[in-house]
Amino acid sequence: MGIYLVGVGAGDWFGGDEGGWGEVAAALNEELGQRGLPPYESVPEAADSVRGSGQAFEEKLVPSMDGFAALCEAHLSPEEGETVFGWTVLVPVSLDEEIRLPVECSHTDSTVVAGAPQVLAIAERLATAIDLPTEVPAMCDTLGLTMWFLDGGAKELAAVRPGPWSADLDTAFYVALYLRAAQHSLRRGCPIVYS
Repeated sequence: MGIYLVGVGAGDWFGGDEGGWGEVAAALNEELGQRGLPPYESVPEAADSVRGSGQAFEEKLVPSMDGFAALCEAHLSPEEGETVFGWTVLVPVSLDEEIRLPVECSHTDSTVVAGAPQVLAIAERLATAIDLPTEVPAMCDTLGLTMWFLDGGAKELAAVRPGPWSADLDTAFYVALYLRAAQHSLRRGCPIVYS
């Protein structure tokens, strides 16, 4: 059990069945229309999760977020902090501000939708602030980041290449998580959701 960030394919996104995101998809498209934006309809089908392929996204939120929250407070405005991690759905659509939908999802009474371009820009600033190394896994199909940070890859690199990123590996995990989630959403054109 636990909370995961996962990429969603067209079947689940547009599906109206239990566990699907159809109600969110419809409400989002209605809200986009009211803002004069085109509907978000070009969602790819779910891809098989093959480690390193970059076709799927699944990561588990395991470490404490305290250090990440402090990093955001030190480097971002409250609004930017909310943008980078206060969403429940991330979409590859540029949004000037988050969209709050009156649709209940698994962990909250409403759904907050953020645009991946905006999240990516903020996450890149945080990655620069901690000098996140390029060795952090970029294709996170099946818990790639989670395992790298928790099972030793990060600790091994920190031993030979310490830096601001290695001072708090839990914080570095969340910087990498939101960075890679936004990159994946834009690369694949898919939503990322908490599950």
